[in-house]
Amino acid sequence: MIFELRLEYPVTSLLELAQIPRSTFYYWVSTFKRPDKDAALKARITAIYHEHKGRYGYRRITDVLHNEDECVNHKKVQRIMQELGLKSIVRMKKYRSYKGNVGKIAPNILERNFSASKPNEKWVTDITEFKLFGEKLYLSPMLDLFNGEVITYTVNSRPVYSLISKMLDHAFERLDNQDGLIIHSDQGWHYQMRQYQQALKEHGVTQSMSRKGIGYDHAVIESFFGTLKSEFLYIQEFESVEQFKTELDQYITYYNHKRIKAKPKGVSPVQYRTHALEVA
Repeated sequence: MIFELRLEYPVTSLLELAQIPRSTFYYWVSTFKRPDKDAALKARITAIYHEHKGRYGYRRITDVLHNEDECVNHKKVQRIMQELGLKSIVRMKKYRSYKGNVGKIAPNILERNFSASKPNEKWVTDITEFKLFGEKLYLSPMLDLFNGEVITYTVNSRPVYSLISKMLDHAFERLDNQDGLIIHSDQGWHYQMRQYQQALKEHGVTQSMSRKGIGYDHAVIESFFGTLKSEFLYIQEFESVEQFKTELDQYITYYNHKRIKAKPKGVSPVQYRTHALEVA
C-alpha cells in the first residue's frame, strides 16, 4: 500500500503512519523485481492441492512431493500454502445399531491392538448412515488393519441383515485357508445374529466385539467414517441417490489406490500392500 501511495504522499509520512521502519520498506521494495525461486514449487503444490480437491493439508502434500523426490521441509510447504491461501477443507449422525442383547456377545479379542503384520490378519467393520434427498442410506464397509484398505462395502436403503451378509460374501473372496483372520465390530444387532456368527465360523474367522459404550475400542472404523464424510459427503453436491452411489464408488477407489496415508510410509493402502507382498 505504501509502495502504491508513494507517488501521492511523502514516503516518510506514510512510514510513520504505518509504523514501519524505513529500512524494512526499502528491503521489500528491492525484492519486488527478484524472480521467485519457489515459483515451480508453488505451482506443483497448487496442482497437488486441486488434484485432491482440497482434501490434502501440508503434511500430505509434503509426502506427495517426497514421493516425487522433491526434497522440501513440511514447514516450508505449510508456509507456501499459507501464502497461497490453500487450506485443507477437511476439518452426520452416527448410526447406532445396538439394540441390547439379541444374540451372542463375543469377547473383545482385539483389545485396541490395531496393528497387523500382514494382510487378512485383522479386519474391522461397522455401519454408518447418510441422509440424502429425504432418504436414508446405510454403508457397511470392511477395512483391513494392515494397510487401512477398504476391502469391500455394501449400500442399502435399510439397515437389514443382507447389507452385512452381501458385504461378507465379497470380503471372504479375499481369504484363503491360511489367514487366521479376526473380524472386529461393535455390539450391533447384525453382529450378534446367529447367521453372521455362523458365516464367520464356516470361514475359520474369529469374532471380536468392542465393549458397550467404549468408542476407543472401535477407533479405526470411526476414523474412516469421519474421513469419508469430511472429504466426500460434506464437500460435494449430489443430484440423485444414484449419482451419490457412483461418486462414493469413485471416492473409495481413490481412497484405496491414490490417497496417501501418513502411516504407514506416506503411500496409499494398495501401494503399501503391493510393496509388502513384493518384499515378503
